[in-house]
Amino acid sequence: MVERKLLILYGRQTGTAQDTAERIGRGAKRRHFQCRVEALDSYEVANLINELLVVFVCATTGQGDPPDNMKMFWRFLFRKNLPPGSLCQLDYAVLGLGDSSYPKFNFVAKKLHKRVLQLGGNPLLPVALGDDQHDLGPDAVVDPWLLALWDKILALYPLPPGLEIISPNVRLPPKYTLHYLAEDSPHPDGGLLQPTAPRAVPSELRPFAARMVSNQRVTAESHFQDVRLIEFDVTGSGIMFSAGDVVMIQPQNCPEDVQQFCQLLRLDPDRCFMLKPTEPGTSLPALLPQPCTIRYLVTHYLDISCVPRRSFFELLSYFSTNELEREKLQEFSSAQGQEELYSYCNRPRRTTLEALWDFPHTTCAVPPDYLLDLIPRIRPRAFSIASSMLAHPDRIQILMAVVRYKTRLSKPRRGLCSTWLASLDPEQGDVRVPLWVKKGGMKFPADPDTPVIMIGPGTGVAPFRAAIQERVAQGRRGNCLFFGCRQKSKDFYCQAEWEELVTKGFLTLFTAFSRDQEEKVYVQHCIRENRRLVWELLSGGSAHVYLAGNAKQMPVAVAEALQSVLQLEGGLSPSEAEEHLTALERSQRFQSETWS
Repeated sequence: MVERKLLILYGRQTGTAQDTAERIGRGAKRRHFQCRVEALDSYEVANLINELLVVFVCATTGQGDPPDNMKMFWRFLFRKNLPPGSLCQLDYAVLGLGDSSYPKFNFVAKKLHKRVLQLGGNPLLPVALGDDQHDLGPDAVVDPWLLALWDKILALYPLPPGLEIISPNVRLPPKYTLHYLAEDSPHPDGGLLQPTAPRAVPSELRPFAARMVSNQRVTAESHFQDVRLIEFDVTGSGIMFSAGDVVMIQPQNCPEDVQQFCQLLRLDPDRCFMLKPTEPGTSLPALLPQPCTIRYLVTHYLDISCVPRRSFFELLSYFSTNELEREKLQEFSSAQGQEELYSYCNRPRRTTLEALWDFPHTTCAVPPDYLLDLIPRIRPRAFSIASSMLAHPDRIQILMAVVRYKTRLSKPRRGLCSTWLASLDPEQGDVRVPLWVKKGGMKFPADPDTPVIMIGPGTGVAPFRAAIQERVAQGRRGNCLFFGCRQKSKDFYCQAEWEELVTKGFLTLFTAFSRDQEEKVYVQHCIRENRRLVWELLSGGSAHVYLAGNAKQMPVAVAEALQSVLQLEGGLSPSEAEEHLTALERSQRFQSETWS
């Protein structure tokens, strides 16, 4: 009898891929497979040649790059010296999660599918291309694809005699069990936020508790948007970075939300517990101390402010003792109920905590053992570093918009990380923030004579402030910045700094203040107006062009403005201009980093 083993590997950036991988894992358990769900970078990739059945779930990030947690796997898989038949015994399927509003839609999934095929793998199904832009989200593609996948897999690996598929009405056991310690046991201290003597360079598993030095609002008090310039002291951390790099910050829930959550679920925040895996071989969550308090778990680990996913309602329905609540939860977790779930959850951006409020009978019946299955962990947030080590040694600065907006819900929506950071006041005492640094997508030219054109509207200017500080410290002059905001008097970030550099001859600055006149003026208009200079820098000076900012219409409008420069000043036809811009991208002379 062939062993019925299934490996599910996921590459994730935001958690959707992990959620989907775990959903497939639950489907495998119901079909009596021995199943492992692993992040791609924690899997020993050389073992892939011994696997018989693998499902890959991978997300594609903005520029078509593989997610951070699959980069090592990616490098290995694309090595030139891998023999063409090395995966000939592997049956596999690839599920992609992407966003069709980006040009390289599901690029990683398509490329992975093709590469495994080249290495001799046998695809069970065509690659699935889940799309965030679809009205029902990726599930519109994922649901039918999974039904087809299980048909294929069960044809290859039928159920053992006498076993049935475990009914969806039966609750699967939790991943971990919580063992409460005696009430008088000593309290663990929250190890994460203590400054630690660094043994290794800080990383996600070992963040550095950096001291917040300053937290300064850089927009006028009367301006609708609160934007902060925040500085951290990273002395003694071993952290090194250059312009274009990113700082990752691990946020936490606010005390009011933690208290509400504990009341709703009837949990004592001060109780200590130890976690035990239900199945041997399951590793414990890396960022939770053992023993741990409920307060620490809810403050630092459980993402109670995220918009809950379909899997949340599915698991919640098993605990429901109230018929009305159970019916609603089952509807939200069914394929037919996805439109309704979308308008209940995703459209108004309802949080997990708010959803729990709406199902009070079910919520108070949730067994603590299931908390880690029910609620994902808080993901770190990425910020472009807005300073250079050459100008500010041992310091990291970020330029951060505090996320706050209205939906049809009465309470304004708030970004977890930006609200938490904005609330911290370093003048009131020692404030620590867990962080580490990651290589960014943008690379600035090594040649000191290469001019640089930077286009950074709004907080998109952050990485360019780092680059300009770095280049000025090295005595480089060819710095050209296009900056855009609403009003010169309200949200012109770092105005004095830019003006001083212009006076000293280090910076050429073009500004677009969209609301300071009747007609709205944006950075793309400035590029068209100054097309002669842009063309001279591109053609004569081999300039590099960089773009950062919000991914709505701006990147397309800027690309069109650059194409019009190539046409009007360089005499290229529209198709030649488009081709030229693509060639600049390929050679990394045009780089962009945008976010939605």
